[in-house]
Amino acid sequence: MIDISRRNFMGAVGATVAASTFGMPAIAAGKTIKIGAVQPFSGGLELFGNQAKMGLDLAVSEINAGGGILGHQVEMLYEDGKTDPKTSVEKAKKLIERDEVLAISGPITSAGRDAMAATMERGKTPLLYATNYEGGICNRYLFSFNTVPNQDTAPLIPYLKEEGVGDSYYMFGADYVWPRNMFKTAKAIIGDIGGSTVGEEYTPFGVKDFSSIIRKIADSGAKVLLFALPGADGITFIKQAEEFGLTKNVTIAFLGFAETYLGAFGPGKGEGMYAGVPFVASSPEPGVQDFVAKIRKENGDDAVVSFYVMTHYNSLIALKGGLEKAGKVDREALIDGMAGLSFEIPTGSAMITKEDHHTAMNMYIAKTENGTLNVAKKLGVIDPAPQCG
Repeated sequence: MIDISRRNFMGAVGATVAASTFGMPAIAAGKTIKIGAVQPFSGGLELFGNQAKMGLDLAVSEINAGGGILGHQVEMLYEDGKTDPKTSVEKAKKLIERDEVLAISGPITSAGRDAMAATMERGKTPLLYATNYEGGICNRYLFSFNTVPNQDTAPLIPYLKEEGVGDSYYMFGADYVWPRNMFKTAKAIIGDIGGSTVGEEYTPFGVKDFSSIIRKIADSGAKVLLFALPGADGITFIKQAEEFGLTKNVTIAFLGFAETYLGAFGPGKGEGMYAGVPFVASSPEPGVQDFVAKIRKENGDDAVVSFYVMTHYNSLIALKGGLEKAGKVDREALIDGMAGLSFEIPTGSAMITKEDHHTAMNMYIAKTENGTLNVAKKLGVIDPAPQCG
């Protein structure tokens, strides 16, 4: 989410850094396995950083309670990337060189991820990336545990047509590469179902008055608004759109929507929005309810549990499975062990693709109803589209 990747995770930089790699000493028997995390705990996206931390903390607790990994206990070392790519690079370098971590979790933004790319490859350290994003990365040192467009957006658009919601779209998002690339993918899908795109517009961050674009959307005749404006700006837009009356005639398909937004629009607001997601906290599935209960036991009954919590949790469960599959603890063994790994997550079975390291998992169409996010349709396991070649 929230920015574009370079196709090969670091573009042309990769060829220039290979000669300056630094390795990781072998972990002695019984020594703690250190896992780094560069997450935003300040700077504007701390909500997502805190969601990630809840999932990571639960995974570590469960792993250690079960005897660790190959006889080693696991320790998380958290660093605040401050929602800033430069800071994220500095923190990643510290974790690799000084703390000798086995892998790094994070960050949230694609800009931060891309900025960290050279450091991760130079240090031959896997990055466990658990944020939904626009796709396009094929790199040995990156593993994606969240969704790419063919998993979350491609099923959503035909579903809305089948349900009679509509097939004429207006696209509105923040003016940076994640929305632009998501909309590019979406336009092709809309064309495939015989739909139409009647408008496309982008806005800088920090806009306080969306009245002009709301009127434009209303006048366009679109039945669906494909929406990609994350965070506080997105909340502001939805509130103003409802005050205007836009949502009476236009259905919002909210890319990246999660439980973290619930309640932000006010009582009785934000209803009837749709999203494609890998997890819905209200789902009655036993694995989901067990996972939500564990998170709330550790973080309080009012803790919001979104797919960000689960996908970050999943990343460490996969790390454990990869090391046990490899039979030893080092970075390259971890990469080889996770590639092609099948493992269990709260929503069922998941599998990491062998070549491009993305995750096949159960997917859902979700809808906001009565102040919560509910499953509208179970889609089953959806494989990520190939990212290499």
